[in-house]
Amino acid sequence: MLLPDRMHAMVLREPGRLLELEERPVPRPGPGEVLLRVSACGVCRTDLHLVDGELPDPRLPVVPGHEIVGTVAALGPGVTGLVPGDRVGVPWLGFTCGACPSCRAGRENLCDRPLFTGYTRDGGYAQYAVADHRYAFRIPEGYDDVAAAPLLCAGLIGYRSYRMTGEGVARLGLYGFGAAAHIVAQLAIAEGREVLAFTKPGDRAAQELACRLGVDWAGGADEAPPVPLDAAIIFAPVGALVPAALRAVVKGGTVVCGGIHMSDIPAFPYRILWEERVLRSVANLTRADGLDLLAAAARHHIHTETTVYPLTDANRALDDLRAGRLTGAAVLRIGHPEGPSTA
Repeated sequence: MLLPDRMHAMVLREPGRLLELEERPVPRPGPGEVLLRVSACGVCRTDLHLVDGELPDPRLPVVPGHEIVGTVAALGPGVTGLVPGDRVGVPWLGFTCGACPSCRAGRENLCDRPLFTGYTRDGGYAQYAVADHRYAFRIPEGYDDVAAAPLLCAGLIGYRSYRMTGEGVARLGLYGFGAAAHIVAQLAIAEGREVLAFTKPGDRAAQELACRLGVDWAGGADEAPPVPLDAAIIFAPVGALVPAALRAVVKGGTVVCGGIHMSDIPAFPYRILWEERVLRSVANLTRADGLDLLAAAARHHIHTETTVYPLTDANRALDDLRAGRLTGAAVLRIGHPEGPSTA
């Protein structure tokens, strides 16, 4: 396949500033890497935290985006298991060292020397992107590129958070009903669990989406649930929801914080943590999470609710996410001009 010399990308040069549309060279894959012709990239709340300066030490300038769907355009030396034309997805965790204590213990999500897609290496707000072939997952049939994109982070982090709630959870609360929660809700319902959705107070659109997807109750995060919860996952980056969720779960219940960033958690009385309630966070993902989630999504026919933007409207997509104007997930559809390529 002949590759073009140049491509368009949306680039963050400094936190707090708008992304800039740039023409830059098409990257070439190094050892163990693949070059992807990007067709779609989800717009995640983590991208918003990056742009707003809430994540430390980004590699600047950087191309954001870590819910990448594309086709393999070229292989670097040493790549096995993929060929040009394969359709794959790339998540947030983009590289692990394989040698640190966490990696050796099977906890690669806690690698000491990781690289993160769209944060410490360039991501998918671009026409082409380079990825570690180990973190390029085949997309299941039945998902077009736009529908698949939210599975690569909202789905994966949601899935890991969901599994962290433990076995025997009959009644699950989801705080913040956006990209991740609308996927997790469908998984939990498919597995026979009762689901309660907590949205921003007054967010009727999100509550209506939750009800359409089959949740048992939907209301504002300022409301007490009508029944006690066995477990809760907090996807909204609002620390004040932690004590609210602890009050909502039964003795021995679990509260999982599913985001990479959250506002400060206010002080709360020990009595709402007592009786063996568990409060825990989730970090990143493993390759096993990726394979399991994509298989479960295909098996249960998980639907992703998306709003589509062109690449050049990435700033508008981020602003809509920041302002709470979205239901489900935002996805950039990456255009590729027709015409001959240049080698």
